[in-house]
Amino acid sequence: MQFTSEKRLDDGVLEREFTLGEIPGILWTPESAPEPAPLILAGHPGGLRMMYPRLAARARHAAAEGFAAATIELPGSGDRPRSADAEQARADLRRALEAGEPVDDEIVDRLVLPLVEKAVPEWRAALDDLLSLPEIGGPVGYSGGVISIGTRLAVVEPRISAAVLFAGSFVPRSMFEEARQVTIPLHVLLQWDDEHNDRQQALDLFDAFGSEVKTLHANMGGHTGVPHFAGDEANRFFARHLK
Repeated sequence: MQFTSEKRLDDGVLEREFTLGEIPGILWTPESAPEPAPLILAGHPGGLRMMYPRLAARARHAAAEGFAAATIELPGSGDRPRSADAEQARADLRRALEAGEPVDDEIVDRLVLPLVEKAVPEWRAALDDLLSLPEIGGPVGYSGGVISIGTRLAVVEPRISAAVLFAGSFVPRSMFEEARQVTIPLHVLLQWDDEHNDRQQALDLFDAFGSEVKTLHANMGGHTGVPHFAGDEANRFFARHLK
């Protein structure tokens, strides 16, 4: 991991950009902490620069509660090389949605499964380097989307102790079997009228998660209408399970 820039935000949070090989990322740490801060990995659907305002707001909100937060760019997003197969799957998905047709499982598999296979090892490599920093300690939480990435991480990464998952993306059928293997505490956020999400599928996925401690937080509104207080609920969840 190589830090490429740093700045102090107006609330005292230290924001540092870094690269992990070809992968860009951002780390936010609280202004002061009496001991190494617990870490939240901030997931997103891709396009780090486009997502920056929302990611920074989430990170600063978390920092106010004493958490560090970090994110990395997804494969095929931002300035990272594109995958021809993923671009074709995305075009097929867009065509089906515009035509008002059901989205075929095969399209979802082509779009999501290769992303999960590549993104999860990158998140784990980033976690290796982040936890080597003296100001960062465990435990670790994961927050955000793509929900299939969060599901896979919850299964394979033992350093993640709790997760806040955003139900707002298409989910391959094979991920339901993986969901049954998840045992960490979960807080799942669902926008009830999300135009980009199959509500029933999101409810079925929540039901499939094997965690004994899991909460579904549903709010009225579309994909970008997540209420501000939902972030407060997520922070309270992490405060219970990461501190």
